[in-house]
Amino acid sequence: QVQLVESGGGLVQSGGSLRLSCAASGRTFSNFAMGWFRQAPGKDREFVAAFTWRNGNTVYADSVKGRFTISRDNAKNTMYLQMNSLKLEDTAVYFCAAGYTIVVSRASTYDYWGQGTQVTVSS
Repeated sequence: QVQLVESGGGLVQSGGSLRLSCAASGRTFSNFAMGWFRQAPGKDREFVAAFTWRNGNTVYADSVKGRFTISRDNAKNTMYLQMNSLKLEDTAVYFCAAGYTIVVSRASTYDYWGQGTQVTVSS
């Protein structure tokens, strides 16, 4: 079993920055693919960024490339999402996820989820 806890969400103005954290416990952190997803009201859960399972490569959604950066600290069992140049359309609940998946952009392939943290971007 893996427990994931997100933190770092909040209210920020358009163009601002936030850093989200995802603390993992229960299993060896580095053995999983780890990803960030987001869900806005009335919309499906959307892929944001992820580390692949086997080689730890990073994958980003086109909508966040060049603005968001995913990173991880295996010693702390923590994953981060640095979000810069935030836009109104980035407003959503952000979730971290873990799983033995090679299709890191597909939410249904992950086994474990955090409770989510709200990010609100204002104009």
